[in-house]
Amino acid sequence: MRLKSKASEQPVAIARKYMESFKVPSAEMNLPAFLAAILVLAAGFVVNRFIEGQWTEFNPAVAGVTVFLAVYILFALKVANQWDRAVILRLGRFHRLKGPGMFFIVPIIESVVQTVDMRIRATDFNSESTLTKDTVPVNVDAICFWMVWDAKKAILEVENFYLAIVLSAQTALRDIIGTHELADMLTHRGELGNHLRAILDEKTNPWGVSVQSVEIRDIIIPKDLEAAMSKQAQAERERQARIILATAETEIAENFAQAARQYEANPMAMHLRGMNMLFEGLKEKGSMIIVPSSALETMNLGAMGGLAALSQTEMNKKQPEKPANP
Repeated sequence: MRLKSKASEQPVAIARKYMESFKVPSAEMNLPAFLAAILVLAAGFVVNRFIEGQWTEFNPAVAGVTVFLAVYILFALKVANQWDRAVILRLGRFHRLKGPGMFFIVPIIESVVQTVDMRIRATDFNSESTLTKDTVPVNVDAICFWMVWDAKKAILEVENFYLAIVLSAQTALRDIIGTHELADMLTHRGELGNHLRAILDEKTNPWGVSVQSVEIRDIIIPKDLEAAMSKQAQAERERQARIILATAETEIAENFAQAARQYEANPMAMHLRGMNMLFEGLKEKGSMIIVPSSALETMNLGAMGGLAALSQTEMNKKQPEKPANP
């Protein structure tokens, strides 16, 4: 459901931004031009008062000039924002770029066809379920950060640079997905984004557009494949745990073999080790010690164990018996 929703919403968003990109805010009626026209009319009335000597009489020359200047300012004065550049055509041919701030055009002869936003913009796009090199269907979500560095090229070289960037980014993303395996995409997202940025920047640079960076936001894989990858990772961890345990057993066996060689060359050390083990075992009350018969014969542990048991019995007899509960 997620892939279907994104696939259906993306063309609508592209079409909406396509229409918004062709708006010409500076060509619309703006408040500074309206206020300037009112000031020109007021100044004309004042000049007419000084010339005619009264407010009710109008000088035709002054009135004509005043109305002409007011209408000219109303349609000629334009305002561009700090981040906008206005593209001006004169009789259908490119003439100049203006902005930011206030500027004038010649009405009818010149026209502001579009204002271009020069700020860095972010555009999200996805691959809409594309097969990887190892034939795995994935849906990759990415974000492209780009900016217009030449407003003239962005308007004259391509019909709509925003739509061209989105479609180019989708095409390049699908091509990259088809040449990479799923494991590489999951572990090398940064390299994938850098490769995609280089491809897009080379394609959009003649349009006056520079791609700053491309970031891979999400890689969506089928649920069955996700469960299989989880089982594979779990099996790999279990295999590593078994290898670590076997390595530990090997190291322990090597240490035991080294200790055995030392005890074989020094029987007294073996005798002391056996006595120490017997002492450690007898410290716990009620403990049971199982000693191999060979150890009993070689280290006389049987006699020592008997003496220890006899000593423990004598100590128990010397302790006073507790009176029985009434």
